[in-house]
Amino acid sequence: MSPEQTSLLQGTLDLLILKSLVSGEMHGLGISRRVQQITGGTFVVKPGSLFPALHRMDEEGWISSFWGDSENNRRAKYYRLTKAGTKQLEVETRRWSRISWAIAQALEAS
Repeated sequence: MSPEQTSLLQGTLDLLILKSLVSGEMHGLGISRRVQQITGGTFVVKPGSLFPALHRMDEEGWISSFWGDSENNRRAKYYRLTKAGTKQLEVETRRWSRISWAIAQALEAS
């Protein structure tokens, strides 16, 4: 991990995965690349974190999955956001906004 890359904080992985799927269905590597892209390279999601999270989110009904062919004609599992996932993204976004506001307040305190 380079000095510019950061470990994901507890609870932010779901938010970033859900946000990455707003733009459309993707396979796991695509999700990982999208998270890296939308965070300006700050967060890199490793398979050991990504796939358990995807499995859990699929069980929660926030995403759905299906098998398809990747860009290089290999079988890959694709994921898409569900209506429940869109609602969860709103919940996670509000939660993260509260957390980030509280941290900013704490950093500004004397």
